[in-house]
Amino acid sequence: MKDLNCDGDDPVGGFDPDRTGRRIAALGLDIADHAEEIPVHRHRQGQLVFARQGAVTCRADGGSWIVPAGRGVWIPGGVAHSNRATANARLAFLFVEPGAAALPDRCCTLAVSPMVREMIAHLADRPPDAPFDARAERLEQVLLDELAVMPREDFGLPGSEHRQVGRILAALTADPADRRTQAEWAREVGASERALTRLMLQETGMTFGRWRQRLHLAVALRELAGGASVQRTAEDLGYASTTAFITMFKKATGRTPARFFAPDR
Repeated sequence: MKDLNCDGDDPVGGFDPDRTGRRIAALGLDIADHAEEIPVHRHRQGQLVFARQGAVTCRADGGSWIVPAGRGVWIPGGVAHSNRATANARLAFLFVEPGAAALPDRCCTLAVSPMVREMIAHLADRPPDAPFDARAERLEQVLLDELAVMPREDFGLPGSEHRQVGRILAALTADPADRRTQAEWAREVGASERALTRLMLQETGMTFGRWRQRLHLAVALRELAGGASVQRTAEDLGYASTTAFITMFKKATGRTPARFFAPDR
């Protein structure tokens, strides 16, 4: 695979959105032709990392966001971040000039409507030197208007630099099937269960159980979007049955995995 060469502050893949002179610039990327991971970097513009196929994991601001096709991660300008995509991913990077649209000032997951999805794909597939005519100008303005009203989705997974909490989160991330209880983890890291409850809420804004469920959802989104079966994903996450896994997934997203990944969602 070719290296994306995105160390430090370099633009993605050598693509410089500043050269376009536009309020919006887009770049399409097929992971089959590139490295699956883009190291830590940053952009002056805000960036929407949009998964057209497969899934992408973005790490920034001490947390991570894992989103499948049809969703995107919004990263404000100047925020250092890294991206890792599934092997089957096709991505679109949309760079937005600061102040061009009323977008969030923090990293978040955004649900992308079918119309916005097609507009992003159209811009990402255009040759970099294609002229911006009146039609493209209108498309740009409509896209900016639509970006400002895209609904947020809660697929983020907060991290922690606290010694005890960070140790637990790192261990669970490395082995999501680990079923040790909060009481067992408290003993493992040398804290009382009451203290660990307080620390988890303080550091992540979630209870231990809620954070672990969010981790399972994030891993499931990544694996299912990457082509894994529901049964295999349930087994890898340590669920006693596929039904139990589907119940968790539906509770978290409002849909079964089959409905969530349906082409016409």
